[in-house]
Amino acid sequence: MSNRNILEELSEQLSRLLPMADEIRGDVRTKMEQQLKKSFESMDILSREEFDAQAGSLHRAEQRIEELEATLAELGQRLDEVEKSST
Repeated sequence: MSNRNILEELSEQLSRLLPMADEIRGDVRTKMEQQLKKSFESMDILSREEFDAQAGSLHRAEQRIEELEATLAELGQRLDEVEKSST
């Protein structure tokens, strides 16, 4: 068998396998993605969207705490003034 025949035979076999390889590649990719999702879920890892939502909630909570602390400080000053004026 000559080198030319071997190359032609390999070329034919590869060209027959390519459509199957594309199908298998898609199946493997889908299965890998599913497995990764399951693994990440079991590790309680947040997605970027969930992380951003949690960070936004935390930021709003911090702002509200600052507002409440300022209100509390103002009320404390008013109470002190009322106590001073009543004595």
